This record gives sequence, C-alpha cells and structure tokens, in this order.
Amino acid sequence: MIRVGIIGASGYAGGELVRYLIAHPGVQITYLASGTYAGKPLSSAYPSLLGQDLPLCEKYDIEKAADQADFFFQAQGNGVGMKVAPALLEYGKKFIDVPADFRIKNLDEYTRYYRMQHSAPELVEEAVYGLPELRAEEIAKARLIANCGCYATGAILALAPLAASGHADLNSIIVDAKSGVSGAGRSKLDVSGLFCEVNEGFKAYAVASHRHTAEIEQEISAVAGTDVKVSFTPHLIPMNRGILTTAYAGVDASIKGSEDLFEMYRQFYADQPFVVVLENGHQPSTKNVFGTNFCHIALTLDQRTGRAIVTCAIDNMGKGAAGQAVQNLNVMCDFDQTTGLTAPAVYP
Repeated sequence: MIRVGIIGASGYAGGELVRYLIAHPGVQITYLASGTYAGKPLSSAYPSLLGQDLPLCEKYDIEKAADQADFFFQAQGNGVGMKVAPALLEYGKKFIDVPADFRIKNLDEYTRYYRMQHSAPELVEEAVYGLPELRAEEIAKARLIANCGCYATGAILALAPLAASGHADLNSIIVDAKSGVSGAGRSKLDVSGLFCEVNEGFKAYAVASHRHTAEIEQEISAVAGTDVKVSFTPHLIPMNRGILTTAYAGVDASIKGSEDLFEMYRQFYADQPFVVVLENGHQPSTKNVFGTNFCHIALTLDQRTGRAIVTCAIDNMGKGAAGQAVQNLNVMCDFDQTTGLTAPAVYP
C-alpha cells in the first residue's frame, strides 16, 4: 500500500485527487496539507467527503510530510512545486506537480507566460511531461512528473496522431477550446468567475497569449520532430467542468476521407485505455466524460478545404488534472493504468 500525501488538498484539483484516490485499491491517503483548513477535516471544504476516513488537514511541514507519506501530489498552485519538490525528492519521495512549474523546458518561455523566475531549473530538465499516452516509458522511470495542463491535454491528444503521421500541414494548426469555470480554480475570488458574470454568456479570453500554448507547441513539436506553432484560443462557457476542443489542420492528398483519419487515430491510440476514438458520424460531448479520466475524439475531413477537423472532449478536472495525475501515479508505481479510474461518467 502506497502512502500518499496531497499538498493543496482543499483546491478543486486537490479535492478531485482525494475523490479518485479514495477508490484506488493500492494507495492510502495519509497526509493532507491545506493552510486554509489546517486542523480541520477536508469535509469542511468539501461536504461531499463527509463519512470518508481521511486525515485532518494541516499546515505543510516538510519533516512531517516526509514521515507520513511516500508519494506526493502538489495541487496548490503555480510557484509552489518548485519550492517543495527539491526537499521531498531529497527525502527519496516521488512527486507529481499538478500545476505548471515543471512543464515547460524553455525557462525563458516559462518566465514569459508565468511571470516568475524558476528557483529549481535543474529539476525542469529532469521532470517528465505527464501525458501517459505519449510518454509512458519515461514516466515509469521518473521520480518527478509535470502533470499536463487541461487545455494542453485536449489539444495534444487531438493533434498528436496527425503531427506524427507526416500528412499534416504543421503551419496551419488552429486550436479552439471551450472550458467550464472550474478551470480557474477555487482559491481566488474574481469578479469574472461570479455566477452572474458567467451564466448565459460565452467569451474568448487570453487570445494569442494563453499559458498552455507553450506546452502544446513543445509536445506537438516533439511528436512531429520539428518546430510547430499553433494558434490557440480558449473560451469560457457557463458549466462547471469539461473541455471541448476543436483542432484544425490541413492535410495532404493521401487523406481521402474521414475514414482515413479514423483509421490513423484508431491505430495510434490502439493500446491507450482512456482514449476513445468515436466511429464516424458521432461527436464527443463533455457530458459523456463528466467526472472521468476518459477522452473522446471524433474525426472529420472537410474535403472542400482539405482540412482535418478533430473534436475532443475531456473533463478538465479529470483527464485534464486529477485523473491524469492518478494515471501517472499508476504508471510510476507499476499499477495497471486504469486502476481506480474506470468508473464511467455520471449521467444524465
């Protein structure tokens, strides 16, 4: 039984990690850190956890944390992972950073997007980007994982087979994504996140400047074997959770129809239990992946324009955050990837 600690347990990602890990047969949650709820049960933050056998939250302390757990998730926020990971790794612990501190290998890009200097640059080089569909072998050997961003997960899974195929125009990629409000997190009250500001509205934000652009380009470039630039526009929609991504890329004449794209993606993801490539004529819905670690993908060739159109649905709190982190734990600890993650979506 692996003893697990969560730093930042009272945020949305932390709470979702607890929900998944409670059902995991190979782990036990033995340490919960939350400055806001120190000395209180996590059910004070999430009444949905009433009746669960969990340790009390406490203020983070390195010595106590290292004594009580062997594997750590950091879900508190950007800038925290670089501060706490070095000491925990020195104690011989394994560490998954759910926020962005270790995702971007180019530190100038990290500073530009996140507006902070990195205090553990040597660990950025070591960290493995935590997308098991592309990097499972590296993840299995790693002690430090940079969990993927939510938008980045949807975009990369939507584009990776095309980028690897050699049949896509890599200078033509457009990514359009819509996310629920939980992606903004729980810790800061912002007027833009209030019900009256979000309900019955739909808007783009961070146009041509969203932070996840850097990791999308980094990972698609790695798959393609050449530098790739994408135009990425995120949108906020009035629902709690879920991301629907639509990605566009020109393809060459060897792609004759949607069936060719379906076969390309079916083969690419043949051994990936959480990626479901939908039959032609079907489209993904965020409702069908709600509360899960699954990713649903559909393919269409627009023969008039010669563009592949890839639609992809994930839960931003599941495959886009906590579910993916647990999948990474499974790979790191030699569990089956699906352990604790097989429950279907809550429906309707």
